[in-house]
Amino acid sequence: MSNKRAKIRAEIRNTRKNLSNNQQIIAAQSLKMNFIQHLKSEKTTNSKHIAIYLSNDGELDTSLLIKELWSLNHTVYLPIIHPFNGANLLFQRYEKNSPMRANRYGILEPKLNCSQICPLPVLDYLLMPLVAFDKQGNRLGMGGGFYDRTLARLHEQNWQKPQLIGLAHECQKVEALPIESWDVPLKTIITPDKTYCW
Repeated sequence: MSNKRAKIRAEIRNTRKNLSNNQQIIAAQSLKMNFIQHLKSEKTTNSKHIAIYLSNDGELDTSLLIKELWSLNHTVYLPIIHPFNGANLLFQRYEKNSPMRANRYGILEPKLNCSQICPLPVLDYLLMPLVAFDKQGNRLGMGGGFYDRTLARLHEQNWQKPQLIGLAHECQKVEALPIESWDVPLKTIITPDKTYCW
């Protein structure tokens, strides 16, 4: 199964990287509109705690959405690799002037400030990157397992918050993914073209 997952991961990453700059710009604009529409559909008017990520490796560009969330007075958080347990993520507040550093994968994250860390159950939304997704809401990540390990305890407790939302290009959708026991399925995935709910 791991070979099949690796093959899908390589194929979709390659497809995603081949999107043109113009396609990425249009996708980022559509993502912004689709997620804001999703918030409105849930009658969300007050300020929310929303974790998101900075795009990497051809992922759907989140920069326009982050700016829009700031303008609407939502509080934005980014994942940082746990400084003591390097297999899990913490979510730290992200503002325009937040000091940043590159993590071991070369991805920018806020410099650790324990007073700015948000506990998972306080987050209203957790917007997650993914490499591929299928028609059942299963998610295939980059293979590091960071999100699955971070969410494992919540997954066992039938939690209400945060709402997990995957972000992806439409070209990342596949018919069916080979699933492992630790995979955390998603109830919502937003692409530039559509919002999928299960």
